[in-house]
Amino acid sequence: MKKPRRLDALIVGAGFAGLYMLHKLRQDGFTTQVVEKGSGVGGTWFWNRYPGARCDIPSIEYSYSFDAELEAEWRWSERYAAQPEILRYLEHVAERFDLRRDIALQTLVTSARWQEEEGRWLVETDGGDAYDVQFLILATGALSEPKQPDIPGLENFEGQVLHSAMWDDSADLAGKNVCHFGTGSTGIQVVGEVAKVAKRLTVFQRTPNFAVPAGNHPLPQDYLEDLLPRYPELRERARTSPLGWFHGAWEGSAKADDPEAREKRLEKAWKAGTTGLLQAYEDLLFDEESNSYAADFARRKIAELVDDPETARKLTPHGYPMGSRRLCTEVNFYEAMNRDNVALVDVREEPVVDVTARSVKAEKGEYPADVIILATGFDACVGAIKAIDIRGRDGRSIRDEWDNGPRAYLGLAVEGFPNMFTITGPGSPSVLSNVVVSIEQHVEWVARCTAHMRSAGQQVIEATAEAETAWMEHAHEVAHSTLFPRASSWYQGHTKDGRQVFMPYVGGVGAYRAKCDEVAAKGYEGFLMESSTTMRTKDAVAS
Repeated sequence: MKKPRRLDALIVGAGFAGLYMLHKLRQDGFTTQVVEKGSGVGGTWFWNRYPGARCDIPSIEYSYSFDAELEAEWRWSERYAAQPEILRYLEHVAERFDLRRDIALQTLVTSARWQEEEGRWLVETDGGDAYDVQFLILATGALSEPKQPDIPGLENFEGQVLHSAMWDDSADLAGKNVCHFGTGSTGIQVVGEVAKVAKRLTVFQRTPNFAVPAGNHPLPQDYLEDLLPRYPELRERARTSPLGWFHGAWEGSAKADDPEAREKRLEKAWKAGTTGLLQAYEDLLFDEESNSYAADFARRKIAELVDDPETARKLTPHGYPMGSRRLCTEVNFYEAMNRDNVALVDVREEPVVDVTARSVKAEKGEYPADVIILATGFDACVGAIKAIDIRGRDGRSIRDEWDNGPRAYLGLAVEGFPNMFTITGPGSPSVLSNVVVSIEQHVEWVARCTAHMRSAGQQVIEATAEAETAWMEHAHEVAHSTLFPRASSWYQGHTKDGRQVFMPYVGGVGAYRAKCDEVAAKGYEGFLMESSTTMRTKDAVAS
């Protein structure tokens, strides 16, 4: 190991969170370095290069708001930008704010250890570099650690295996027999594109998902020019809204509405894009009866869009409320399922039993394969953090701690791991919000906290166990006041005894922001701070 480089802060990850965090800490005079395992900036938008990859939040909302000149100079081409455009945007941000000089690419953080006597972190990388830092900031992303499926015999396959989160740009699928696993948000995007070029595409589905047409279209330049003066108002509305979007749910209750009026409203919402249907009424995520009207509407739409009744049956979700699993954006997905070269296999009815050198065998048939695509998602919210060997006080391992259920105070800090901040960690709105809005709020809170510590002569900050427990209990209680826990989804973590832990905070972006601001205003309530390396009090809040 090389001699550690001494810095104020080390940021892990160069996506939306890491880039803005670097910019903020630099502004405050902190010596800061970003380390990124990829060969370029962009985070999830660097890695997820699969066919059809695009944002499912309108581009003008899924962008930074911290700099008015940046907003004015960047022009999105589509309502829902595709991956190449989002990556160009993040590369532009890195260049515009001269961030690259403090970003080490192709550098994987392997371990981080809290040095008790020094009150600092020792961080090591796969290249032998080391960092001695006061603050460790994990901007690793909630959806960045790929999840590998357990498919029997996959090791026998002699063709190309592609994971959507580690896509090979050189892959040529034209004229190939492709077996594709997964019909979540990513899988639906992939299928819509691969079906156009594959000789034969067999889609293996475990759980059907509600998918809404994106309603994507080019953004006229005059529209963007007219919108620009309203940006401050719209951005502020997003910051205080439940989900971090410019526009909230339409007022009213689905179950209380007249059937004819309800049908017209749901039709309008269906055509409004991904966020539309869930916002058709303000009670869809809280009231089972109201949700059932929207869910039944979506099921009827699937029956209209898919020609073959048996395929439509397999694609139609049942058994969970609409929105309790991620509502997906579809572009050409249902159209693809009508093509003669596409087949759908429901693995609940026809389990996969083996993979051979050139095929996938299921109970009722064998399907040829030159390429296998795995659109099987991520170890969500916690996977990228657990991938690092992080040891806090007394050598406590974050992996061991979170194996009994992910926990964090406000999704920002973990008891036992001082001076470590998690951007959009478990217990924050993160994946159940416009994540760029949530990222900006977290980054700005962390920057304000570290600047406060410096001005107050404080060296160490740590969440208390009591505050962390109380927050996670509150997050659990709020989640169970909604329909979200009614579905088995990647929103759920688990404890060792099998209990579920709902990881995102569903109390609303605006309410969450207000709570974080209140914590800071009260001298960082729920945290202990110290000016030396030994905690003087363990039962009081110092400011």
